[in-house]
Amino acid sequence: MSVITGYACLQQAEVYDEAYLRKLVSEADLVYNVPVKRSESGIPLGNGQMGTLVWTTPFAVKMQINRNDVFAVNKSTDSFMERHSDYASGCGYIDINVVDYGDDVFTSQHFNQHLHLYDGIMNVKGKELTLRMIALNERDVFAIEIEDNRTVPTPVSIDLRMLRYIMQYSQGENFKLTENHIVRVRRRGHSSQSQLHIHGNNILLSQEFSENDFYNSSVVAVTIRGRDSEARYINESTVSLVAAPGKGKFTIFVSSDGGAKDLSESISIALNNLEYAAGYGFEKHFSDNSAWWHDFWSKSYVDLHSEDGVADNVEKHYTYFQYIMSCSSRGLYPPRYGGMLWYTNGDMREWGSQYWWNNQSCYYNALPPTNRLEIMDPLFSMFSKHLDSYALAARQQWGSKGLWFPETTFFDGLEEMPEDIAAEMRDLYMLRKPWDERTERFRRYAETKPKHNPRWNWVTVGHWEDGHWMIPEKGVGPFGHVTHIFSATAEIAYSFWLKYEYSNDTNWLRDYAYPVIRGAVEFYRNYPGLVKEDDGKYHLYHTNNLEGIWDAHNSFTDIAAIRGLTPILLRSAKILGTDHDMIGVWEELIENIAPLPSVRDLNEYKDDEPDYWIGCVPPAGHGVVDNPQHMIYYDLCSVATSDKEILQKANAAFDAGYSGGINDSTSVHVLDKRPVAAALLGRSDALKYLIPNQISSDISPDKDFCDWEGSGKVLVLPNRLTLREGPGAIGCQRLGNVATALNNALMQSVPPEPGGEPVIYLFPTWPDEWDARFNLLARGGFIVKCSINNKSIDEVKIESQYGGICRVKNPWPGSRPEIFRNGEKSGRVKGDLLIFETKKNESIKIIK
Repeated sequence: MSVITGYACLQQAEVYDEAYLRKLVSEADLVYNVPVKRSESGIPLGNGQMGTLVWTTPFAVKMQINRNDVFAVNKSTDSFMERHSDYASGCGYIDINVVDYGDDVFTSQHFNQHLHLYDGIMNVKGKELTLRMIALNERDVFAIEIEDNRTVPTPVSIDLRMLRYIMQYSQGENFKLTENHIVRVRRRGHSSQSQLHIHGNNILLSQEFSENDFYNSSVVAVTIRGRDSEARYINESTVSLVAAPGKGKFTIFVSSDGGAKDLSESISIALNNLEYAAGYGFEKHFSDNSAWWHDFWSKSYVDLHSEDGVADNVEKHYTYFQYIMSCSSRGLYPPRYGGMLWYTNGDMREWGSQYWWNNQSCYYNALPPTNRLEIMDPLFSMFSKHLDSYALAARQQWGSKGLWFPETTFFDGLEEMPEDIAAEMRDLYMLRKPWDERTERFRRYAETKPKHNPRWNWVTVGHWEDGHWMIPEKGVGPFGHVTHIFSATAEIAYSFWLKYEYSNDTNWLRDYAYPVIRGAVEFYRNYPGLVKEDDGKYHLYHTNNLEGIWDAHNSFTDIAAIRGLTPILLRSAKILGTDHDMIGVWEELIENIAPLPSVRDLNEYKDDEPDYWIGCVPPAGHGVVDNPQHMIYYDLCSVATSDKEILQKANAAFDAGYSGGINDSTSVHVLDKRPVAAALLGRSDALKYLIPNQISSDISPDKDFCDWEGSGKVLVLPNRLTLREGPGAIGCQRLGNVATALNNALMQSVPPEPGGEPVIYLFPTWPDEWDARFNLLARGGFIVKCSINNKSIDEVKIESQYGGICRVKNPWPGSRPEIFRNGEKSGRVKGDLLIFETKKNESIKIIK
């Protein structure tokens, strides 16, 4: 905490709300005093749909415009069977060249690049030249103000460049393509066409992607105001807008559009956005934008302090993560976990363009308590738009009902297969047909499919042999890392449920959440591998426990999904008054589902040893079954859990995972969710090390990073992002996990069992050495403000947005706290659990 430190800052927050928030948020600013050495270290700027990293060379400011709704391929592609070859998001390069001849501008001697989070503006300063940059929130436009105070100004040119360039023969078309500034790149049945345009004093770059019935397009447009300019084609892949030399200020506007709409419509939208933005000066846009950001930051905050500065550093990264998510997750689709809106290397990225849920979840698990539920909407939108595809996949691939959200998916779901292929797939993947008896038609059909797709993930790295594409197998029949993962469906459904719990929006529950929750449970219930055996229990066969265990019996993640999500479905049905005929069916399922697998299922288990959860009942087709398992979903396990056996096994699993103890040198890898488990279990002794260590990525890079060499052997970049997923796949998954853990350490609003009534727990997992103040959202729509100093919890303030019963675990055990309603005394309450009615928009204060 700068300027005002420690508890004094926390106490003065009420008096100086705006100034306090500015100081708090500004502690997370990014400040570079020397230029970065690589593009991936640039500073992020975005409006949730359109984004870029901003970096410099000695004579230019560089960007790559990316969008969440731009996809080069979809679920039906047959042109990208090589791993890591499919791509998305990239729209074009922009180079703002400020020197054509003369002294360099952006050098170590004259440089500052500063991202001001509270106002949402980036400043770039060089020798006698500065830029101010914002991403407009109401339109897909970047506004870039340049102030040139050089003694001898030079022209400033804005080069708009294609991401891909190649000369290919197209019979009867090459001259026409060249004449119209078009570059077409064909890859088997896929076509990518880029075109340069000049519209008066506007320059544009369009892209069109097509394969069979799939079509997608994008446009980037640039104009200048406040300085004479002229447009010119530089070469086959670049168009330039050149501003006349002169002192003073002028503004560059960069707009974009994308999606499945016709290109002419996208061009019209991009030009209209330019015209709109150019109709106002930079100061007007900055004023409007900063007001938007001020409102954004007022919705929630976390303020931390410790004498050693560790807690302060945690706070800084937590705040920065909120900025990153707001800049990249407000469009029609979520940002992909590796790359987000921060691609700088054109189309190149490891892992291609599909979404991996285990990775995406790192970002979205952290958001509900931040009171910014709208940032989750792109995730919900992507899945809700394509429920028919996921229902078809459940039937075609597994012979089940309901919905199947696979671990990896294209933005539009899974392709519809020919029925004979689907029938054979069901028999093969359920082991009803020997793997080596696949038909030639099935083998040929699989050859051209993307191998990160869950249907074809039994294939490993392919290669060409005698002119034929060979698809070697992973050696466990139809199983691969993501082929038989079912738990993603339930975890995504749980996210839908949480939005209802935090918003109290019954329409959302009815129209969006309930179909997904019901679909997830019905998929499991009708899955042919769910069998009721002689012990009267339902056992589950032929699934994966995440990526590590294949062909499992009673996999931990799947049994937990059934045990956790089915009660939530039952409560949802009760709230909505629907599916009366199914209530008994679902109750029978939850009453008779097999127990979670534990070490008691191992032959070598001894009665005097701790009993904890493991990956599955042995044996499995692949993987280590006895690794300790941790549960962070469905409210199965938290400080509120009433089932003592669950808590015992959860804590034993946690301890088994850290048999050597936990300290400041304990490695915590990027995707590790055990810090979240520690927070849910109340393990403050562990959390004070796990959270800081995950931020610093204190890990073994050759084990955790996908391509350590290819990414340049860098752990955390100067912009606090990482290349954990490999070249081109920048992200901040670790910060999402940290934020989720921190939210649960500060406050848990959780029920004693899945589907139960949530109770607010204040500082349930808090290190004694850390002071804190927070403003977070609890389930039921209660906005909670509270602070702790020297291990003492201060008064509690609660704003009831929707009314209803509020339940709070007494933060001062043994006391009878006094309640104030809208400033008036309302009486005292007693007991371990404080339960009181609230009215809509009522302000509650609880004092010891």
